[in-house]
Amino acid sequence: MKYKSVYIAMLSLVSPAAIGQLVHESIPNGRPFPNPSGASSTYSTSGKIDLTGPFFQSMGSNGRSCGSCHQPSDGMSVSATHIQERFDRSEGLDPIFRTVDGSNCNHDIDVSAVEGRRAAYSLLRTRGLIRVAIAVPANADYEIVRIDNPYSCNETDTISQYRRPLPSTNLRFLSAVMFDGRESSPLTSTTKITPQNYPASLESNLRHQSVSATTIHAQGDGTRPTPAEQQQIVNFEMALFTAQTYGRATGSLEARGATGGPKALITQPFFIGVNSQIPAFENPASAPFNPAIFNTFDAYDHLPQRDPRAAIARGQALFNSRPINIREVAGLNDDQAAGGLVPGGIPVIAGFCGTCHDTPNVGNHSFPTPLNIGTGDPNPGDPRVNLGGLDITYLPRITVRSKITGETKNTTDLGQALIDGKFDHVGKIKGPILRGLSARAPYFHNGSAKTLLDVVRFYELRFGVFFSPQEEDDLVAFLSSL
Repeated sequence: MKYKSVYIAMLSLVSPAAIGQLVHESIPNGRPFPNPSGASSTYSTSGKIDLTGPFFQSMGSNGRSCGSCHQPSDGMSVSATHIQERFDRSEGLDPIFRTVDGSNCNHDIDVSAVEGRRAAYSLLRTRGLIRVAIAVPANADYEIVRIDNPYSCNETDTISQYRRPLPSTNLRFLSAVMFDGRESSPLTSTTKITPQNYPASLESNLRHQSVSATTIHAQGDGTRPTPAEQQQIVNFEMALFTAQTYGRATGSLEARGATGGPKALITQPFFIGVNSQIPAFENPASAPFNPAIFNTFDAYDHLPQRDPRAAIARGQALFNSRPINIREVAGLNDDQAAGGLVPGGIPVIAGFCGTCHDTPNVGNHSFPTPLNIGTGDPNPGDPRVNLGGLDITYLPRITVRSKITGETKNTTDLGQALIDGKFDHVGKIKGPILRGLSARAPYFHNGSAKTLLDVVRFYELRFGVFFSPQEEDDLVAFLSSL
């Protein structure tokens, strides 16, 4: 009970309403925003979160700003719970609800009345998904055989896919911009991020992304953001660091020597390829791979077992040490991932959680390696669920065939293949940064995991790793504290 009064006092500091409801010109560094696990907070190295700059300005034609989908209250992303609150408050007229990409489809819908809007924006309300429509590359080495989209967007030349908005914070640790890496690719006039060109490439890609996002999502005319505004947006984003800072049962995650919260991230060392386990992706400057990715909660190691903070430490130890045999992951086990060093690829990698989440104390992949772990692929035995058993009936089913081999694949998201046109890249998606998870449910790029326990159980089923009920709870305690 000693933490309950701390948590109640913390709740009194800020309303859980979306940032669009705030009328202040700035948010003080470290102000907590409540979420189901406690509260997250954001620090800006500029001294405060400035709400007056171009990031929060409407620069298009539909009332949206970057802040419409990237809110400090939601770890600089959006949670489905808060999106539903915005719908109820505005009857579906808040700027996030626009048919350009907020609706399940942009034709055969009627949004003139609230019930029509409720149906049209159901995926945004319940899963936090934005519809991403991208044309199939003209030189693609595959063809779209069939699309079964329950919302009528069945075109085979421009594919509608449904994805969560990535957080616009902790960006210093990115190795690629966007889930499919399209803002870090010469195919979109941007630059692949490498150890040699980082961070200049990252910043130039973010400038480009600020323009494309305004043009597409805010339906701008291309004149804004201006070059000066682009740089302001990038400066704002690169200064932000976000993490869970309070736990419901634990109180401050920075107490007793722990380094939870966002402030420790400001000085966290990082470079492209840091701590990579896969030989083809190792940076020559890296030390050997260390699976102990997180030491954030080492200070809780020796607390009594019944202390709720001890569960966080146990979960961290599981994340750092539980062996996982990684199989059939495109991007890791195939020829391409092995960089041609291993004929036939690496069929089984004796790995850990940190094999794919290798950036120390951050948890994304430190090298630009989009992977297909099966979050978007229907299970051949039961296509209603993905390869980890999570419901994907709300997503389109796309059948794609190689023009070279005739092989077919079923997926709900073409991933990197819709950018570079390569059949081998179907379903490849980059892994997001793990800090601030509790602020932005649901999880995975398609929102298929409603809770962090769903995430843990996905990996158990997908890779055959076993966690006892206690271990599952400990992993959730750890992940929800990041």
